[in-house]
Amino acid sequence: MNTELTDENYEALSRYRQERAHETLAEIPYLREQGYYNTAVNRLYYACYYAAVALLTKHHISASTHAGVKTMLGMHFVSTGLISKESGRAFANLFDSRQRGDYDEFVYSTREEVDELYPKAQQFIKEIDALL
Repeated sequence: MNTELTDENYEALSRYRQERAHETLAEIPYLREQGYYNTAVNRLYYACYYAAVALLTKHHISASTHAGVKTMLGMHFVSTGLISKESGRAFANLFDSRQRGDYDEFVYSTREEVDELYPKAQQFIKEIDALL
């Protein structure tokens, strides 16, 4: 069934994704403290992914893949200056890190990597929150 979403549905879905972004980001200190660095990098990516999807959804922009989300975000928000190029790069780097961590063999993230990526993810989500 292919149902057209109403503006209220788009808003609700956007809010839900934004909440998921913040909940997922809140997991990072625990994962870091417990030494789950690969999982922390994965969750950092997903926190940013959920925020990106929230923004795209609010603007009725669809993407059916993770790469599509990255492309649409770049086209509609980074290239127009609504999201900083630095945050756009951070999202792309998290995308690549998550891909390597999930699909490549013998990939081990470190505490230093998590410490570097965490504030970048926080900034990315902060920029998106300001647009939502």
